[in-house]
Amino acid sequence: MNPDSKTLQPPVAATVPTTRTHHGDTFTDDYEWLRQKQDPAVLQHLHAENAYTDAITADQEELRTAIFDEIKARTVETDLSVPARRRGWWYFTRSVEGKPYSIHSRVKAESTGNDSTDWTPPQVDPQAALPGEQVLIDGNALAEGQTFFALGGMSINEPSNLLAYCVDTTGDERFTLYIKDLETNQLLPDVIPGVFYGLAFSPDSSTVFYSVVDETWRPHQIKAHVLGSDPAEDKVIFQEDDPGMWLGCELSADHQTLLISSGNSEYAETSMLDLTNPQAAVELLVPRSLRLLHGVDLLPGNESQVLITHDFQAPNNMVSLADRAQLGTNADPAAWQCVVPHEQTVKVEGTSLTATHLVLSVRRDTCERVQLIPLAGLGTEQQQPASEPAFEEELFTAFPTVANLESPLVRLSYTSDFTPARVYDLQLLTNELILRKQTPVNDYDPANYRATRHWATATDGTKIPLTLMHRADLDLSAPNPVLIYGYGSYEVSMDPGFSIPRLSLLDRGVIFVVAHVRGGGELGRQWYLQGKKLNKKNTFSDFVDATKYLIEAKLADPQRIVALGGSAGGLLMGAVANLAPQLYAGIIAQVPFVDALTTILDPELPLSALEWEEWGNPIEDEDVYQYMKSYSPYENIQAVSYPRIAAVTSLHDTRVFYVEPAKWVAKLREVSTGSAPIVLKTEMEGGHGGASGRYEAWKTRAWDYAFALDALGLNPQRPA
Repeated sequence: MNPDSKTLQPPVAATVPTTRTHHGDTFTDDYEWLRQKQDPAVLQHLHAENAYTDAITADQEELRTAIFDEIKARTVETDLSVPARRRGWWYFTRSVEGKPYSIHSRVKAESTGNDSTDWTPPQVDPQAALPGEQVLIDGNALAEGQTFFALGGMSINEPSNLLAYCVDTTGDERFTLYIKDLETNQLLPDVIPGVFYGLAFSPDSSTVFYSVVDETWRPHQIKAHVLGSDPAEDKVIFQEDDPGMWLGCELSADHQTLLISSGNSEYAETSMLDLTNPQAAVELLVPRSLRLLHGVDLLPGNESQVLITHDFQAPNNMVSLADRAQLGTNADPAAWQCVVPHEQTVKVEGTSLTATHLVLSVRRDTCERVQLIPLAGLGTEQQQPASEPAFEEELFTAFPTVANLESPLVRLSYTSDFTPARVYDLQLLTNELILRKQTPVNDYDPANYRATRHWATATDGTKIPLTLMHRADLDLSAPNPVLIYGYGSYEVSMDPGFSIPRLSLLDRGVIFVVAHVRGGGELGRQWYLQGKKLNKKNTFSDFVDATKYLIEAKLADPQRIVALGGSAGGLLMGAVANLAPQLYAGIIAQVPFVDALTTILDPELPLSALEWEEWGNPIEDEDVYQYMKSYSPYENIQAVSYPRIAAVTSLHDTRVFYVEPAKWVAKLREVSTGSAPIVLKTEMEGGHGGASGRYEAWKTRAWDYAFALDALGLNPQRPA
């Protein structure tokens, strides 16, 4: 930190007491006034906080610049994706040195009748355009003059002459839909604002389907826009009125049916709309009354059966065949025919279809893997066992990225902590893996690094998996500085994956630890259930116990440990700051959900009602209210010496409002008995993911890592 930090004075937020009362409990909140985003006093306060943060961290600027330069130098900036074939075209994206956004292109594919030839991607020169290459979307051109830019979705129609795409220029994830004629390269007059993620064309290209959000930012309607018509007249195909359900849609594998799903973290409902019949009505397939988490695949050429991945008496999911007569309001999962049985040690994460195979994404031994089962004989005595491509590493992530009916192969993505992303094609008939590309990285040798699995013991005896990453030549006979990262919510798994920015920490002698705490999905459904609702505190205590394990194993220097987490992982950071502030030299909370109880008590706030299935409903359930109040970081700030803390947020974030970290920081400063700086950094033009564009993302990562290194005593401008 800046040596003048002790004399620099932070902004002092005014105290304007407001009260809320639930279940006979009254809470006084002095900083709720900061929620008024349009109030000039609020904006003035946020700017003052940014100025204070800049001053406090001024001596980290050289370190930030060094980290950014390292990220940039290691990144092969001019590169491209492996082309993927669809409907007679090869689609790919380019990245160009000096440009922050991707360029989406395509080139006409040849058809010789030889599968090996026809499905071998063309060699594309990163430095030059291919003959006949057509640019579909140049993100750099669309972003020109904008302070923020993000694509929300893209869809190509069946004849491949129309492109629908969505653009967000504020960061609030409310997109504007445009439709481009790819033969003339001109935009159609159809422009639709307020669109959410997910687009689909009808088979005859007359209609594009999209979703919209309500005032709480919950996707609640699927609409159909007939090209050339007034968007104000767009028909609502399906409306979800339950405030606790999230609505979405996608095309079936044969693109003839729209699958409509409503769901939350505990159960879902699926309906379908036959797009080939203009008179068709939405038909219910799996009702919400079954209280099943599930996904539906329509088998091509088989109108009598569907494939359902579900959790009926199967917490880790099973896959079943169901007759259409066994669906709808009378659906009975006990009558469905099992084709992939439930396993205690394997979680079925998802499925997709090719013309000949069922493609499974499964999780075993914490790692995501791919399996194939031929459709021929599925559900009969002739059903063949699942096959799985073998990889040489113990800890890795492999998942399907492209699987469709016209292809004789499945495109896979593969990575590990020290293997840059690879693209494989898996031949369906031979199970042969063909390596198409490994992402190039400058000045990098994987032999210089190690990733190992450790197991900490929680207070209740549960074994917590940890991933430790460090340089191979690091001396582990003595404790080292550690950055420990965690998330632990929504059944999201922190899977092995390569990171260029992380190398800048490891090369400075830091051990990077991922604590796979309960609430995530690394060890199956039960691992998630043990860290949600009235078990949520397990997430926090697991992280603290993981930290203590690192100290007791003499891996971590007890004076040099920094904790990092974002969003729901930011809630984790706020909780551990209250539970064990003495364990950490610094805490970095990215877009942190630190005022969770206030947010979830207000169903009018974005996404609050949807969160009841994750955290419980504190409005109706007093036990949930008391439990959440006992851990929500903002309500539990205490008069102790907190470590240095950085809260990083964005003004236009619609998932975790900026006001949560703003209130949290103000209260921490008021109550803390320590002198360590507590700072708030607000991206004034960003959303939940921060500022847009890869260079801004690198700057953000460099800021976080420089803050961590400074707290670990590894800032050359401020010797330990």
